[in-house]
Amino acid sequence: MDDEAVRDRLRGVEDPDLGDDIVSLGLVNAVEVDEEAGVARISLALGAPYSPTESDIAADVREALADTGLDVELTAAVPSDLSADETVLPGVKNIIAVASGKGGVGKSTVAVNLAAGLSQLGAKVGLFDADVYGPNVPRMVAADEAPQATESESIIPPERYGVKLMSMAFLVGEDDPVIWRGPMVHKILTQLVEDVEWGELDYMVLDLPPGTGDTQLTILQTLPLTGAVIVTTPQDVAVDDARKGLRMFGKHDTNVLGIVENMSTFVCPDCGGEHDIFGTGGGEAFAAENEMPFLGSLPLDPAVRTGGDGGEPVVLDENSDTADAFRRMTENVADMTGVVRRREAMRR
Repeated sequence: MDDEAVRDRLRGVEDPDLGDDIVSLGLVNAVEVDEEAGVARISLALGAPYSPTESDIAADVREALADTGLDVELTAAVPSDLSADETVLPGVKNIIAVASGKGGVGKSTVAVNLAAGLSQLGAKVGLFDADVYGPNVPRMVAADEAPQATESESIIPPERYGVKLMSMAFLVGEDDPVIWRGPMVHKILTQLVEDVEWGELDYMVLDLPPGTGDTQLTILQTLPLTGAVIVTTPQDVAVDDARKGLRMFGKHDTNVLGIVENMSTFVCPDCGGEHDIFGTGGGEAFAAENEMPFLGSLPLDPAVRTGGDGGEPVVLDENSDTADAFRRMTENVADMTGVVRRREAMRR
């Protein structure tokens, strides 16, 4: 079997999101058949490691060649027109911002559980707490270890739950307020991005501060975001502010991966009844109204608060319906990241 015969087989593998086969979509970077070794080496333009959809595509590729007698060696990379020297954070495959239009909707909770959930899937993950005025990610993952500095004065981030961490909370006193103007925020964020030894990451999750201010502008101007996740609660007031965040990303041509509705339903532990304390369906309706993917509803559960205060993200609980909801959200974010990256590959 030669290279072209392998490509013919791959025309039977469909991308469920993009609506055509992977060869016609340009998602097969290269095919090399080594008949002597009995190996087919295939490079696919898949950009979201451990995304369930992309894992299924890879499995379908193997299945398409299962009866050929060839061992299949798969690699994945989305080609880039930029060299490593021209790329900010060249070792980071995907940068995902978690944003909200207002405070109090659980944005940091979503960011922490998203990062821990991606790591649980097997990905290499970093979590950058860019909320310079209210950094609380270290508490939410019980990160007591401070970053270390190398001889060249770069920063080695501590790790928790397989996630590399960086936060302003590591650099200021526990009770010290951060009172900075825009230029100082820009400077410190740039340093924290460039001077940290993040290494090779599949995903970097950014916990942005609420609103649409200097920090968000700095991030949008500095980092090549793969996409953003917008967090809201069901209530109209939160949705109104989430709409502002959506427009901010639109003005900067940043992909929005979808909408997460947090605090959607409270299940009473005593009577089992469901109570829509903050209303119902607001986030899902907002997503539909703006033709955005709806990434999931997350319940209002005391276990989420307990996990945040105790430094154990609820997504890591193996026997919890709430943890299942966070895991589904994580998988949906990874899948939508894959859609963005595969569309990039199609345009090249």
